Amino acid sequence: MTTMILRRLAQLPLILLVIYTITLSLAWLVPGNPLENPDRRPKPEVIEQMNKQYNLDSFPKFYLSYLDAATGIEFLRDRLSGRIAEEQRLAEAAGQPAPHRPVFNLGPSLEYDDWTVNEIVASALPVSVTLGAAAIIIALVVGVTAGVVGAVKPNSLADLATLGVALIGISLPSFVIGTVLLLGFSLLIPIFPAAEWGTPKSLVLPSVTLSLPFAAYIARLTRMGMIDALGADYIRTARAKGAPERTVLFKHALKNAFLPVLSFLGPAAALAMTGSFIVERVFTVPGMGQHFVNAVQNKDLFLIMGVVLIFATMLILFNLAVDVLYRWVDPRID
Repeated sequence: MTTMILRRLAQLPLILLVIYTITLSLAWLVPGNPLENPDRRPKPEVIEQMNKQYNLDSFPKFYLSYLDAATGIEFLRDRLSGRIAEEQRLAEAAGQPAPHRPVFNLGPSLEYDDWTVNEIVASALPVSVTLGAAAIIIALVVGVTAGVVGAVKPNSLADLATLGVALIGISLPSFVIGTVLLLGFSLLIPIFPAAEWGTPKSLVLPSVTLSLPFAAYIARLTRMGMIDALGADYIRTARAKGAPERTVLFKHALKNAFLPVLSFLGPAAALAMTGSFIVERVFTVPGMGQHFVNAVQNKDLFLIMGVVLIFATMLILFNLAVDVLYRWVDPRID
């Protein structure tokens, strides 16, 4: 297992480099200039200075300079050359605080004045992670419960009801589900707040909206896995030995039926915590989704690349964590 983890971690930089190259190439080809926003267009000399400072007028230069800063190579080089120490010494001599130099510098935001991408990520990522974690917990509880009920009583009214709910969760887009819940439980029946964040109540509607598609897939995977497991020889043996039905279901059958769900949880968790763009827009959640949408609309290259790199890293690490758990649950898997 250790060899597998080291091999996957060694592949991480190469995968991120490919994602970085493709994303930057596509973002660069989008029409428009981030410095020529008609609402707040800088003076020509300011545009010229920013183009020169951030290499916004040259794809190869921007590609290399941003990669240099985002990967920490620039920080390491300046640390070894003594440049950072010199900057700190000059700041102390002038009676000013030492400049903050992040190891992984994702650059300034061209859309949000006086904000760096690191600061935006630090403030918005915990919001998206909280929302995604709540959604995955709800999806697991609802999906596994529905799948077990459907497998224990196949083709019953409860099974048909869970399959119907799963079909709705898979078929309906998140913005439709979110809008219906918002109208129903914030306006018609004002139980939960609308366009608010920071309280447990404000987490309910967006997390439920985000969880439904994942819960639907988990319910289907659990149901199919449980039906296969309940027909296996080891289940008949356990029942013949007089094991209680609860033990048969949850200790023997569900343990094996949960393996496909565990495989699904890796990308699902990453998508829930990083891909809730539409849900965040519907419920005005101050997470990464809103910032990313604004960045794409305004061609904020630094913010686009920073968010994509963060999300890609999380997705790869989540998949690695699931592979490790998979081998821990079932050591027979190579």
